[in-house]
Amino acid sequence: MEEMTIRVPVTIKSKVTEDLKVKLTADLQHRLDLVEQDLQQLEFQAKRLESEQAKLDLQGIIQLRQQIEENKNQRLSIKADVAAKLKEVEKLDLGSEINQGTFERSVTVKVGDDFDSLMGSEILLEDGKIVAFRN
Repeated sequence: MEEMTIRVPVTIKSKVTEDLKVKLTADLQHRLDLVEQDLQQLEFQAKRLESEQAKLDLQGIIQLRQQIEENKNQRLSIKADVAAKLKEVEKLDLGSEINQGTFERSVTVKVGDDFDSLMGSEILLEDGKIVAFRN
């Protein structure tokens, strides 16, 4: 075998611009609104379920309340994470670079190739457009 095709990671980075900050803020605010709606819906359903459970079995209310509290705490944790990310976005300096994720690319390698040079590839975006490839 003289050569082999492998997949290597490519890091996607974005240059922070005013437009990117606005987009990230809007996305996070939307997620925050969805979590808040979810919490309100959970509260509404909890009241209904507790009322129904009280009619059937008082012992079941304790377990039901624990389950509801667990679900509520999970959503509150998500809300706190999103709020923290929102604060991080507000603090981003224009012109700095942030990680946006990772993709894979296929590369054909041969005996004697420098494997380390294949790793660490990056694509730099500015307002959604590719502005640079880096190794």
